[in-house]
Amino acid sequence: MDCKKFFEQIKGKKIAMCGIGVSNTPLILDFLSKGAKVYACDRRSRELIGDLADTLEKAGARLKLGDGYLDNLEVDIIFRTPGMSFNMPELEAARKKGIAVTSEMEVFFDLCPATVFAVTGSDGKTTTTTLIAKMLEAEGKKVIVGGNIGKPLLPEIENITAEDFVVAELSSFQLISMRKSPDIAVVTNVAPNHLDIHKDMDEYVEAKKNVIMHQNAFSRTVLNRDNEITESFRAFVRGQSLGFSMEKKLKNGAWLDNKGYLHMAYRGIDVPIMHKSEITILGDHNVENYLAAITAVWGYVGVDTIKKVAHDFTGVEHRIEFVREVNGVKYYNDSIASSPTRTIACLKAFNQKIHLIAGGYDKKIPFEPMVPYVLEKVEKLYLCGTTAEKIEEAVKRDKNYKGKPEIVKVKNIAEALEVAHSQAKSGDIVTLSPACASFDAFPNFMARGNYFKELVMKL
Repeated sequence: MDCKKFFEQIKGKKIAMCGIGVSNTPLILDFLSKGAKVYACDRRSRELIGDLADTLEKAGARLKLGDGYLDNLEVDIIFRTPGMSFNMPELEAARKKGIAVTSEMEVFFDLCPATVFAVTGSDGKTTTTTLIAKMLEAEGKKVIVGGNIGKPLLPEIENITAEDFVVAELSSFQLISMRKSPDIAVVTNVAPNHLDIHKDMDEYVEAKKNVIMHQNAFSRTVLNRDNEITESFRAFVRGQSLGFSMEKKLKNGAWLDNKGYLHMAYRGIDVPIMHKSEITILGDHNVENYLAAITAVWGYVGVDTIKKVAHDFTGVEHRIEFVREVNGVKYYNDSIASSPTRTIACLKAFNQKIHLIAGGYDKKIPFEPMVPYVLEKVEKLYLCGTTAEKIEEAVKRDKNYKGKPEIVKVKNIAEALEVAHSQAKSGDIVTLSPACASFDAFPNFMARGNYFKELVMKL
């Protein structure tokens, strides 16, 4: 279906947008302008939503707020927000009543005429998505970036043509109900995550796999060959199967040799591209992100463009982001590290002594996998938030723990930074890399990272 026909069909229809946030607010305003009757539904009170409630009402939306925001919805279509479980009882009940339950991303994929690159994974999604977009843009192509990266794509649909390129970051919550896959699908890796919302690890893995399950023979699939779960996805690839690896030479895909050079092997030809030292952003995990991006854009982008982006790109905010240096101590904001695997990547990026600030909201992910890296790399560990005790127990239970690192329990990030600032010596690193989500104290990881940066700037 084309978008003109779709928007004609929703005129006068009753549509419930569940969740008044980053994803749905532009959508609510767009659908109101197209003549739909929109119900803006949110669990939060009007007081918590603030001025946005007034803005939406003035635009013509009807608000349904509070604990019963999903009860007795007499509408034609429900758009669920990405963080809302696809299987929640209220949505099951709506489907039984014949109400169409969909999402912004599902409809976008159905209507989009452009070539679509989509990136998913437990770690590295945003950086890989951004790299793909930067490479395509540097090659002179018109690129639209969105999805889980913070910008809804459906409001852009009328301005997108078949000659354009869309680069979408997709979360497991967006993918779980998708019935269409992108032209080029990238899975960076899969490790335990979001187990506070998914019913189990199997559901999480199946959601990630959905990015490739509806591809056709003319599609491209890019999988991490070093990750056991993503490697298992190869059996389901229907089109061109490419990989990327930090550990082994590949015949089809990007790989890193033992001298630190990135290569791309494609249709029997192996092309050396650059040395990893030419990549401006820190960490081997970012070398891996480059390998994934190179594999995705190969044939669309030239080698010179890839090298230029590697040199010019300084990273995405909140991802091992250098904040400032004070008395020889460097401060980094890695607030994106909402899982242990992300914190491991941060710790591996440094050779100096690290003062690590960690802890936060509990996503029910075990902390044991990151403990060896904490023992090896961390000088002092500052713990706060609801998971502080769990992280401390995981560290102290390890057979190699001999009282190092010193564990300092603090009330919050501000106190952690104050103590770290007083104890770190010239040449040390202080980083916020929490290994946990932010929801015990902040609305999201961006707010947490910005707060940390403000504190650092005041030191």
